[in-house]
Amino acid sequence: MAANLSSMQSVSTTNATFVRPSAFYINGFHNIPHAKYYYMFLCIVYAVTVLGNSFIIGVIYLAHTLHTAKYIAVFNLALSDLGGSSALIPKLVDMFLFENQYISYEDCLANMFFVFFFLALQSFSLLVLAYDRVVAICFPLRYHAIVTKATMTMIIGVMWIVSVFIFVLFVALVTRLSFCRSIVVDSYFCDNGPIFRIACNDNSVNRIMGLVCIAVVIYIPLALITLSYFIIGFALLKMSRGFERIKAMKTCTAHLILVAIGYLPISSIYVAAYITPINPNVRIFNTALTQTIPPMLNPIIYALNTEEVM
Repeated sequence: MAANLSSMQSVSTTNATFVRPSAFYINGFHNIPHAKYYYMFLCIVYAVTVLGNSFIIGVIYLAHTLHTAKYIAVFNLALSDLGGSSALIPKLVDMFLFENQYISYEDCLANMFFVFFFLALQSFSLLVLAYDRVVAICFPLRYHAIVTKATMTMIIGVMWIVSVFIFVLFVALVTRLSFCRSIVVDSYFCDNGPIFRIACNDNSVNRIMGLVCIAVVIYIPLALITLSYFIIGFALLKMSRGFERIKAMKTCTAHLILVAIGYLPISSIYVAAYITPINPNVRIFNTALTQTIPPMLNPIIYALNTEEVM
């Protein structure tokens, strides 16, 4: 394998010390028996994800009663879930179930961009839905004047543009790295951290950008969503009638579940990784599940907990 790895590297013509490999080797799990059953499980997860999110997208598109500002955001979440799973799972299965673990340099950067791009869209979509709930509960009489279809479309458009800009820059910074020691990536996809750590030259900019992206994509939206529910909680306490309070709380149930399964596992993994070293197999297993299970559950939760969809 060592001969194969060294043969995959090519030296840039502009600088003899700068090494840009023609491909990376995605390592995946280390010495875990029957790992193929896990990848087969992810195939099932992907099939359910495609069916569920396609169903939500189709229902929202076909049902004119769902052509509202809120369901533009739900449509975007379903589209992001579908895109994120499609960027990650088929390539993961191809690499590890069919043992095609080499991925070209260009395909690796594309894989990195789309996985993180759709992860950002999923996170921002949950933040937009939190904004929708704040306005609906705190300003019910002005809701339709504030949260219009035009406003929601503009917010989501800005969200896409910002996400593209962030992750084009994110991926572009990888191209400045030289890989003279190894092309083995200890992850299950072209993950930024495991890639910049095997670079020979200074990777401090990539490290800082990685931390900024984690904050922007995960922790800042989670903090704002938490703040939004404190605001909602105060608004509920001011309601004089109990049944109104319960009715308002029910409209938040589906979103709260989505936030819990979308943010808590992945944010916990990142926090744990900075507190104590995590076994690579444990990190890969947990991170893969946190990126694949929520997109599968989101449409099921919305279908079962939202009266309009039912």
